[in-house]
Amino acid sequence: MTSRYRATEGVNSPFPRRRTVVKAAAATAVLAGPLVAALPAGATTEAPAFLHGVASGDPLPDGVLLWTRVTPTAEAVPGSGLGADTKVSWTVATDKAFTNIVAKGSLTATAASDHTVKADIRGLAPATDYFFRFSAGGTDSPAARTRTAPAADANVTGLRFGVVTCANWEAGYFSSYRHLAARGDLDAWLHLGDYIYEYKSGEYAARGTVVRPHAPLNEIITLADYRTRHGRYKTDPDLQALHLKAPVIAIWDDHEFADNAWSGGAVNHTEGAEGTWTARQAAAKQAYFEWMPVRPAIAGTTYRRLRFGKLADLSLLDLRSFRSQQASSGSGSVDDPDRTITGRAQLDWLKAGLKASDTKWRLVGNSVMIAPFVIGSLTADLLKPLAKLLDLPQDGIGVNTDQWDGYTDDRRELLAHLRSNAIGNTVFLTGDIHMSWANDVPVDAGTYPLSASAATEFVITSVTSDNLDDIVKVPEGTVSALAAPLIQLANRHVHWVDTDRHGYGVLDITADRAQMDYYVLSDRTSATATSSWERSYRTRSGTQKVERTYDPV
Repeated sequence: MTSRYRATEGVNSPFPRRRTVVKAAAATAVLAGPLVAALPAGATTEAPAFLHGVASGDPLPDGVLLWTRVTPTAEAVPGSGLGADTKVSWTVATDKAFTNIVAKGSLTATAASDHTVKADIRGLAPATDYFFRFSAGGTDSPAARTRTAPAADANVTGLRFGVVTCANWEAGYFSSYRHLAARGDLDAWLHLGDYIYEYKSGEYAARGTVVRPHAPLNEIITLADYRTRHGRYKTDPDLQALHLKAPVIAIWDDHEFADNAWSGGAVNHTEGAEGTWTARQAAAKQAYFEWMPVRPAIAGTTYRRLRFGKLADLSLLDLRSFRSQQASSGSGSVDDPDRTITGRAQLDWLKAGLKASDTKWRLVGNSVMIAPFVIGSLTADLLKPLAKLLDLPQDGIGVNTDQWDGYTDDRRELLAHLRSNAIGNTVFLTGDIHMSWANDVPVDAGTYPLSASAATEFVITSVTSDNLDDIVKVPEGTVSALAAPLIQLANRHVHWVDTDRHGYGVLDITADRAQMDYYVLSDRTSATATSSWERSYRTRSGTQKVERTYDPV
């Protein structure tokens, strides 16, 4: 396996769901089961089996988190609450044949944790490939590769991460995962949210067509529901293949809970009829931490920070647990300083971490777009004085107030902090919007490009979830050809946007630049979809601006 580390150690809402909001954006641009279903087909488990694969995550210089789920008997499917306590052993070695074992131990898988187990391994060497597997009742899991992070003071010359988001089971196959797994050169991969979707079967598929049914068939609400849905996802062979090849670093977005979730509810939650939001959120979080190799730095959240030598640190955000309810589009309340997307504690944590960082690059795992995005016949600089007069948002009419556009006071505070403290080389890595973008992040969008850019942002399109051409049901590329010029005209900080294609990204970092290569799939509804490079953008050290480059790494 090729290594990329080259180091010398030293609630109900009156506001529309995201699907409605994105559909409105498309129109503007164009004119201007059952529980057992979570098991693989034909699976039988007379002896314990590892039907959901194995995974690792959150690499540290001296350790990594290992995960699996054991199925002790056939009836002990995810969410069932059935199955006896089962001893699960784990082994870590420096070689795939496991001739040089460096760590081993055992855990007990119980119904209380849906028979998932996580082993937080420490005492490993930094910047090193390791192989691991689990065993139960005489059965071994597949062997998987993982990798530790470099030492904090290591002079790392290169890092490479896969980047994915928005993987809707019913909308297609996860070929993006398969193509990333085949590369063999990833230090880790980032999942920026919407690892699962909560909808009932048929509600959000591929242009309205279910490519493959998920489980359970109902909208997931209870702990058993969320466990079953996670279990269904973990049977995907392409997802299992990627988990076998590299550690994942994941954050959640709304669909791990419900569409357009906020701290007190969600657009896709009916209080009372679907229980309380408090209970549903708690169930979603419990299932997430059971089923994902994520090490929460603060209990019940996904915000945390990882470091990769002197080259980069990665601040990972939780933009659902603490945010205020979304504002209505076009409302001046998006500028209300009492509304927040991060919560006070998380924003202070992020600001302090960015200021204290001594790495070359400051990466931010960010589930929703931070660069402003307005659409209209008036450009942002003309709209701003009119907006002030009419008590409209000062940064223009945001199309999607679920993004940072709906929480402009937090954004202004964060970007002002970057500028006033001369914090450079900050790169936001973003999902959610089902499109690919390469953005500067301006301090003042209304006067850009005369005003400064405080950071840059690479937004990755969806693995399978509908994007604009899917919503309006036209051939791929049709909407983007019309929409992209209009978007860029009204948003001069946007260097590129593709509204129509599905795929993934590969982020490559050196001391001189951070580059995102954008890859697209031939057909998300095909299990054998091919992948091709579409475009690349980079930000060079010290510039805080994005530029196109014409070759992938």
